[in-house]
Amino acid sequence: MGPKKNYVRRADERLRGTYEEPMSLGEYVDAVFEQPSIASHASKYLVEAIEAKGTRTVIEEGEERQRYRFFDDPANDGEHAILGNTEVLSRFVDDLRTIAAERGKGEKIIWFDGPTATGKSELKRCLVNGLREYSKTKAGRRYTVEWNVAAASSDTRGLSYGGDTDEQREDDWYESPVQSHPLSVFPDEVKRELLADLNDRGGDHIPVSLNESLDPFCREAYDYLEETYRRAGKRELFSEVTDPKHLRVKNYVVDVGRGIGVLHSEDDGTPKERLVGSWMPSMLRELDSRGRKNPQAFSYDGVLSQGNSLLTIVEDATQHADLLQKLLNVPDEGHVKLDKGIGMDIDTQMVIISNPDLDVELDKYSDRNGRDPLKALKRRLDKHEFRYLTNLSLETELIHRELTNEKAVWDVEDEAELQERIRQPVSLDVREGPGSVRRRELAPHTVEAAGMYSVVTRLESEDVPGEYDIVDKALLFDRGYLQEGDTRVEIDQFEFDADDEGTHGIPVTFTRDVIADLLHDDRDRHHPELDVGAVVMPEDVLDAMADGLHDAPVFSRAERAEYEGRVALVKEYILDRQEEDVLSAVLAEKNVDQATVEQYVEHVYAWAADEQVETDRGPADPDPLIMKLFETEHLGRFDESEYAGNEPSSTVEEFRREKVITALNRYAWENRDEGFTVRDVELSEIPVIRAVLESHDWDDVRRLFEDFDPAQWDDPPANTETEAVKEATIDRMVDAGYSPASAELTSRAVMREVRYRWD
Repeated sequence: MGPKKNYVRRADERLRGTYEEPMSLGEYVDAVFEQPSIASHASKYLVEAIEAKGTRTVIEEGEERQRYRFFDDPANDGEHAILGNTEVLSRFVDDLRTIAAERGKGEKIIWFDGPTATGKSELKRCLVNGLREYSKTKAGRRYTVEWNVAAASSDTRGLSYGGDTDEQREDDWYESPVQSHPLSVFPDEVKRELLADLNDRGGDHIPVSLNESLDPFCREAYDYLEETYRRAGKRELFSEVTDPKHLRVKNYVVDVGRGIGVLHSEDDGTPKERLVGSWMPSMLRELDSRGRKNPQAFSYDGVLSQGNSLLTIVEDATQHADLLQKLLNVPDEGHVKLDKGIGMDIDTQMVIISNPDLDVELDKYSDRNGRDPLKALKRRLDKHEFRYLTNLSLETELIHRELTNEKAVWDVEDEAELQERIRQPVSLDVREGPGSVRRRELAPHTVEAAGMYSVVTRLESEDVPGEYDIVDKALLFDRGYLQEGDTRVEIDQFEFDADDEGTHGIPVTFTRDVIADLLHDDRDRHHPELDVGAVVMPEDVLDAMADGLHDAPVFSRAERAEYEGRVALVKEYILDRQEEDVLSAVLAEKNVDQATVEQYVEHVYAWAADEQVETDRGPADPDPLIMKLFETEHLGRFDESEYAGNEPSSTVEEFRREKVITALNRYAWENRDEGFTVRDVELSEIPVIRAVLESHDWDDVRRLFEDFDPAQWDDPPANTETEAVKEATIDRMVDAGYSPASAELTSRAVMREVRYRWD
């Protein structure tokens, strides 16, 4: 099978699984009792769609939270994922659950507010994507009705559902223009009984609720059929009207205009036209309905009509402030008027999205001492505030998304892998002229630098204790702890007041534009072999961001001064990260192998428990020399004076118990089972051991390479130890993700700092 046929076949399979053959009303009722979720009302359906994707664990503002995967936009491979704001989104789902269960907030209009570039537009797209894909699943099927009144006339008496498939006959079927719920066909008393039986059997914590009647278009068809069969003397009127030749239930895929109404800022018209639609004069003349307007002559293209059965979104709500008061009674009454004589029931979850401009619009009468004409509206709005990201990892991910086509969400729980993603370089092809494309590189830690600077401008500094700085606070928010040597300081040891975090600061759009400009500028750098001018370094981005503050109208004078003052701290943080990379490469041969570490931990554990260790020759007492050598040579914590021969002093014994055994016991307790042994320990979980595995310093370099001179690094003399060390270091940095050019520039930057303190 060729590629073309293969794709066609897959498309056929996809659609075959999405759509069903229409069914009778009775078949639909049977299906509902088999799977009640297909009859869910709007807010309940929305909750079910969100919950269907499950949750994952994230850390935001230093706290561990459960995040609904739905908001990662899995239906679209993460293209419109909402990064961060997990707590806000969780409160949104809690509100939906309350509304769906009719426990309160039914009169509320959910309002998402916040500055630009905080993810509000992504929320709209994510909701549309997620609901569309959920409606294609078996549990998420959405149904409505369609009518055939032509089959009631004498010349089509023989027509029956599923019989004649003549195209002209199929054209006689008309679908509800507002996705009316199939159960709304039943008389109110019967519908209440049906729902009571359904909810008694279903046992869901959110019962199915349905308060609306048929829409006017469907009611016109129903009334016509009922009158026709009454005049014909039929006794089973409901059965005749809902016979499969007149009524059938069909599923539809949720999308904008079909279950989701979106009112954009550019949409115009009268309030009624924007909300429910408009009458069509030409159709009114053709469709005389006993001296009154025929609902079939109405264009149901308003946002509430399109969103009936599921979701109504008013985007850029400030542009539609005049409509908001018209929406006041829709949530709790669930009813709107097409005109004075014809009304329509509406079941939709209303969401409005705005920038802070709407706050200003709503507050313009607030000084009228209780006589504010917008007071009722403000009482109905349930505000959820999106904020700028205050997590380094999330902001770095967002910048990556803005610069590249990589849209997959970083669903990573392993901390080491997440740190690697934060530091990673980015390579982009930049067009420099007709037919000319040049590869440009954002060196490792460059996007991290931009992310860290953005985050620290969004954090409050007043509540940071004196021995820490704003970068420490950013790291606490991102990881939930600070690592100081072999001591871990948890975020709950701090008292941060996060009320204003993320309400101001540098938006990602500013950062993106600064980096985009840098990608087109050639750096004034030179190297005989490497294209160092094509590399953008962390300090390039930080300098450009600080300089750009003065030309950006979005920042006040006070903000510019405050943000400029924080760039030095970020430069210091990034230089530390670069120094870790260079040191690790210089001292790669110094690293302690895992077996040596495991041997030390096993001997200390046995020493503390007064037990023996297993060796190739059988059980033996823990070896004091092995422990001593590890503590003096690898840990560097003690010297010969702390031992009597090989026997530890009380200081060494206290260290072993406090730093090693306590951590081991904690790990053993958290991971306890009958087969637990020391060899099961993830050694990097023990802070003092992690220090051995990860830490290096320049004293080690001086000790290992006696003739090394950092002042010669840029252009080391031939056949010197500095030349050999540099060559090996660059190779290892390249193996770790650097390009030769970015490794050269990063190591130069680090060595410039090192040579000042070398002597």
